[in-house]
Amino acid sequence: MNQDIYSSDPPMGQDPLVLLQTLQLLWTKKELGKLKEEIRRGFARLEDPLAGLLAMLESSSHWKGKGHSLEYCITTELQLWIKAHPAIPQSSTKLKKLQARVLGMLSQCPANLLDPLISIYQLHTADRNYLLEHVSHLYLQGNYKEAAVLSIKLKLQPDQDVEKMCTPLLLQDKANLVEEYVAEYPELQRKLLQTLDAWCDLSFNIRDITRPYQGLSKYKPEKFNRRVLSKLVFRLLERFNADSALCPNVINQQHLRTLKYLFYKRFIEKTMTEENWADHIESTVGENRWLQEHLVQLLLRHCDARGAARWAQRCRVPPEMLPQRVAEELQKLHIQDRVEKVTKADNYEASKKKDYYQLPIPRENIHFLQTWEEMLQCWEKVLQPGQVVGVDMEWKPSFGMVGKPRVALLQLALKDEVFLLDLPQLLEQAETEGEKEKLPHFIQMLYSDATITKLGYGMSGDLSSLAATCSTLKDTEKQMQGVVDLLAVDKQLQWGKDSRKVDGLSPEHSHEQRGVRQPEKGLSLLVQHVLGKPLDKTEQLSNWEKRPLREEQILYAASDAYCLLEIYERLCKDPESFGLGSDLTDSLVGKQSKKPRAKKQLNKQEAPSPSEQECQGPRTEPPRPSAPISPQEFSVVCDNMLQGLGRYLRCLGVDVRLLNNEDEHRKAAEIARQEGRVILTSGLPYQTLRSQVGEGRCFSVNCSEKAKEQALQVLKHFNVQVSLGDIFSRCQVCNCNKYLRVSREGMKQLVESSRQESGEHSAGCLGSQSCSVTMPVCDTAQPGCTPHSEQAEGMEQCGAAAVLAGDTVLQVTAIPPGVLDRAELTDFYCCTCCGKVFWEGSHFGRIVSQFQDVLVASGDTQSIYELS
Repeated sequence: MNQDIYSSDPPMGQDPLVLLQTLQLLWTKKELGKLKEEIRRGFARLEDPLAGLLAMLESSSHWKGKGHSLEYCITTELQLWIKAHPAIPQSSTKLKKLQARVLGMLSQCPANLLDPLISIYQLHTADRNYLLEHVSHLYLQGNYKEAAVLSIKLKLQPDQDVEKMCTPLLLQDKANLVEEYVAEYPELQRKLLQTLDAWCDLSFNIRDITRPYQGLSKYKPEKFNRRVLSKLVFRLLERFNADSALCPNVINQQHLRTLKYLFYKRFIEKTMTEENWADHIESTVGENRWLQEHLVQLLLRHCDARGAARWAQRCRVPPEMLPQRVAEELQKLHIQDRVEKVTKADNYEASKKKDYYQLPIPRENIHFLQTWEEMLQCWEKVLQPGQVVGVDMEWKPSFGMVGKPRVALLQLALKDEVFLLDLPQLLEQAETEGEKEKLPHFIQMLYSDATITKLGYGMSGDLSSLAATCSTLKDTEKQMQGVVDLLAVDKQLQWGKDSRKVDGLSPEHSHEQRGVRQPEKGLSLLVQHVLGKPLDKTEQLSNWEKRPLREEQILYAASDAYCLLEIYERLCKDPESFGLGSDLTDSLVGKQSKKPRAKKQLNKQEAPSPSEQECQGPRTEPPRPSAPISPQEFSVVCDNMLQGLGRYLRCLGVDVRLLNNEDEHRKAAEIARQEGRVILTSGLPYQTLRSQVGEGRCFSVNCSEKAKEQALQVLKHFNVQVSLGDIFSRCQVCNCNKYLRVSREGMKQLVESSRQESGEHSAGCLGSQSCSVTMPVCDTAQPGCTPHSEQAEGMEQCGAAAVLAGDTVLQVTAIPPGVLDRAELTDFYCCTCCGKVFWEGSHFGRIVSQFQDVLVASGDTQSIYELS
């Protein structure tokens, strides 16, 4: 073989294009084994395999496609073939020609071909200046993504301007590519972070950056602002573990947002205690003069001069930074201020006991553990077979800063006492003593012991923070057994959309005391529904890393863990009253991911057993009325989670009011009392609503059933007898039971008139147009129904619309074109309230088929539930 094997001229051996045709045939036949053999044989026969590959790629129309293509298969097989057949030293001049051809292809090359081609043609050995010039040419042509990708593959980043390369990528919302661009180069990471931070300076005009790129394709200016750039900075700081001091603008602005949030929590929402708030203010502001200036401004906005002076003193703001009136007040501060503050705090604490969940165990049974000697009593009591342990964790809130939270306190609650583990101190002591695995071993034993029931709320988040605190515990979630995550239970309780809008403060609190308090949520809301009062969350955002802990923090931490025990005990004692299965303990411990079994459909001859009624409440009311009733005698109001059930009942002639999605559950009780309706609800709302209406006037529906089965359940419980004449006797849209019957010819005239221009007007009674104007109590879909012969009020045809008395417009334009031509349709029925037009169709037959088990013949006095 000639030493100058690499040539831009066609090889003199086998024609590579003939080989390509052979390979294409095998690819089409999906004979991959033969394909790979033929590729290897073909390369051996080629005079110049590298030039041959380029000839095949350039002549193929599919090489630019993504995925596993024939061209990808050929290229990777050549890469393997070259490893097995080391090349003879080549002429550098001819190799450069091949490299130039390859470089011209790479900008259009799919990602999976880049690495093989770069390897085959040894592009890493090419002249670096030549490669940089080629990439620069791509950049100047506006191919910013291609230039960046090729730079990454050829490792050209150290010789490029990081700001110049990354700016257009950020404008095209390609932040992930920017991260990859600097991933292997710490110096470039620092430069990028400093550049992004400079752009986030409040005095910097971002338009100066975007102006040169106005014509950029896929330009997304909405993705290029300080908020988005700040998020990117935090992401890069965390990913590359970089020093946050590189980004003073972004960090200061995040601290300022934290300050504003803390002022909102303290002075507007009023949900943060004074000490808790002060801790965070001090740690956030520190000695930063810029933040101190903003702190003074916020103090003046939310406090009087005296209050601003007190907090300025507490936060060590230099007197020279204070306005004159605040500085003067600072000189007048004396001990009386503190006395007033303590008295006010005592009054507040007394009121809280009435409004919030209170820990039922004495204070001396709460143990704060900081040494291993103290830990021994906890270890012995917690790791007992059959023990039930409430588990919770606390950490210092990050307020949007970098890094995962590290657990500062681990709470373990038993029936009679609570242990608070100072995790940082215990870990430090164990490491000092050379036993750093001691605490992780205890935690792993606890979570993996199936004989110990562990209770939590949102365990996944807690365990993620635990793993960030101690890497040895990263697999705890995979190994845990015998756990009950009450968050998963909470989701099973069939909350309505607005049932979570519960304010924990009592109504006698003034608006000033309440602030704009947010609705209870999460564990606090679950505690309120199950135990009667919410958790006091004012210490939730405490600085849990600061020692010593305040008494309020200790009580809060103990309550957060202990309430889990009380919730679990209450749910296990009476699960059905909360819409849960009677086998709560067996079904939940260690089996949260298990899907519930499909429920049996109700049969007309069998009532569901208690175990099948997993989402029903207790039946304090009688199983059914002593006498059967008709749908016209039965009126209900359906909670907003049961709208499907309500529509089915309307189909059967029941008078149904439906709550809107935004309505609160209590509105159902108001309607039921005012209109004498039965409430249909499900899950926990049943516990609240049944106490607001009379005996037997609130029914808890099996929430695991479909709407049709729910309707059967309701009809059977209240012994409602449905006849053919009841089906569709009410409007499905507005619940009205009065219709206007219009003949087919009359409806044709109305439809035709509605299509004319609105300026044409013809008035007159529809009765003069051969329309039988009556007001039946049956729907068009009722076969054999004889409508009542009451005369309806007049109807006018005004412009393009037929208008009933009361300005109800008939919706004739909604009738599909082909319907009026169906000869079997003799009449149409129009709702006199909403104007909806109905006619007899297949829907009637489907409803009859679905509810045939509860239908009785008209005039039959026998209950359907007695039929065999």
